[in-house]
Amino acid sequence: MTSPTLLLTLSLWLLAGSLLTEATYYRHHRYIPHFYRYREHSANTENLLPEISSPVREVPQPGVPTYPEIPEVFHPAPEVIPPIPGAFHPVPEVVHPAPEVYQPVPEASSRVFHGIMFDAGSTGTRIHIYKFIQKDPVELPVLDNEMYHAVKPGLSAYKDNPEEGGNTIRQLLKIAKKTVPEEEWRRTPVVLKATAGLRLLPEDKASALLKEVQEVFDESPFFVPNNSVSLMNGTNEGVLAWVTVNFLTGHLYSNTRRTVGILDLGGGSTQITFLPKSKKTIQSAPSNYIARFNLFNHTYQLYTHSYLGNGLYAARLATLGALGADGRVSSAFCHLYMHLFFPKCYAGYKLCYYEVMKVIKGIVHQPYEVKGSSIFYAFSYYFDRAVESGLIGEWAPTKESPFLQIIIFLCNKMTKYRAISPFLCMDMTYITCLLKEGFGFKENTVLQLAKKVNNVETSWALGATFDYFRNLNIH
Repeated sequence: MTSPTLLLTLSLWLLAGSLLTEATYYRHHRYIPHFYRYREHSANTENLLPEISSPVREVPQPGVPTYPEIPEVFHPAPEVIPPIPGAFHPVPEVVHPAPEVYQPVPEASSRVFHGIMFDAGSTGTRIHIYKFIQKDPVELPVLDNEMYHAVKPGLSAYKDNPEEGGNTIRQLLKIAKKTVPEEEWRRTPVVLKATAGLRLLPEDKASALLKEVQEVFDESPFFVPNNSVSLMNGTNEGVLAWVTVNFLTGHLYSNTRRTVGILDLGGGSTQITFLPKSKKTIQSAPSNYIARFNLFNHTYQLYTHSYLGNGLYAARLATLGALGADGRVSSAFCHLYMHLFFPKCYAGYKLCYYEVMKVIKGIVHQPYEVKGSSIFYAFSYYFDRAVESGLIGEWAPTKESPFLQIIIFLCNKMTKYRAISPFLCMDMTYITCLLKEGFGFKENTVLQLAKKVNNVETSWALGATFDYFRNLNIH
């Protein structure tokens, strides 16, 4: 019979072996995070006891107390997610997005400004109110719109009553106040430039008129720059009209250097201006017929000249012999008008043409290049008289064209049209002679008649406004 001491020793030995076996099992299968599991040294694994895949259930021994078996409970460890680098942290969802921050556009790229230019011509005074948008300080501004109004007669008609001439300027300034926003008045320049009408006046009378206009400007709410009232020379008149037309037709925006020429026929003077393509045009022209200026990083060299006394009204008087050597109307005007010229005009187109040619022949220079295919825009009285005589659109002065046919028809049938415009025959004959005998245009030259381009008046006024803002330095 086995002694109790031996039984107790044997039980303790079996219990110790069972605990050792369970300890080995749980050490091998406990949860080890991936980060550590794959970095565990192999030497540690070799020190573990072999894994028991199917442990043998212990058989209870007689006389050895038994304990209820406690079922093994597995609590899987939660998955450990490696920390995400800060740069990849998800951004919390914004339920109410923050309002967009307004970024103001730089002032230079969206500047809106106005300019007021008065054209004091021989037959009327015109006000041009321009609104510009400057998107880029080094590029051409965008002309948003123009407000235009004219009154007759011109300032020169008030040579003996300057105060009344100043009142016409006050009336036009009222239109400017309604057009330009009040908050813009103090920074909107107002400028007046007088042309041939005042250039033909005696100096003291022209100065009195300009002084009166200056006083009207000084009492206005607009910005009055230095030299805001002046007498403009003929060269600037032609160059600035060229700038206007080429700006409105888009030629100043392109880099092709393709431009159009201009023909401006006023009451007291007429201008021709174009960009020569041939060196021969420049070399054969008188030196004072070439003008240079810089505009928006481009230097232009133009052929330009203004013929004072060859405007439509001045040419009438000269044709009738009504102008003396000083340029004033002679006392013989009425007699010549009724008895000398009109009978010849009634007699037919050829006699009219002969009389008119005396005013042009040998006076007007013929530039070499107009005999080519250059495009010219003709405006002012070129346009007005063409409308009155039924010419609209392109004007082609050829022998077979409506232009000459209408002139011959009007002059040969002057009795019928005298009530409508007693000077129509003379004016149209003069225009024909000026283009052909004066400037030397070919009979098949096509002229673009235009009063407006893109709804803006074709005159020097827009170019003069650019001159004020940019200082073209014409010389």
